[in-house]
Amino acid sequence: MRSASHSATHIVSRLCAGIVGSYAFTWGFIALLAGALLSLGFEFHEATDLAWMLGLLVYLVGFCFAFVAISLPRIWLVLGGGGALMTLTGWWLSRSPG
Repeated sequence: MRSASHSATHIVSRLCAGIVGSYAFTWGFIALLAGALLSLGFEFHEATDLAWMLGLLVYLVGFCFAFVAISLPRIWLVLGGGGALMTLTGWWLSRSPG
């Protein structure tokens, strides 16, 4: 059975994952969605406005996920790694001709 108390390092790491990791994940989501919408023919401001509006909800979900998930390494992998992957994919989509 797990102990209810956690070390200060564990709590600070979860808090950093919630703030910084969710920010990275949201940044990647916005880059990916905006790139995808631009490649589908949306106007630039329509694509970015929609991506930013949905990004607010994604940040909230990511922040909550950082405190609900059990495994701290999994939290960092999902939020940080997923954010980096989506950012690179969105960057690639924005550079694609068409």
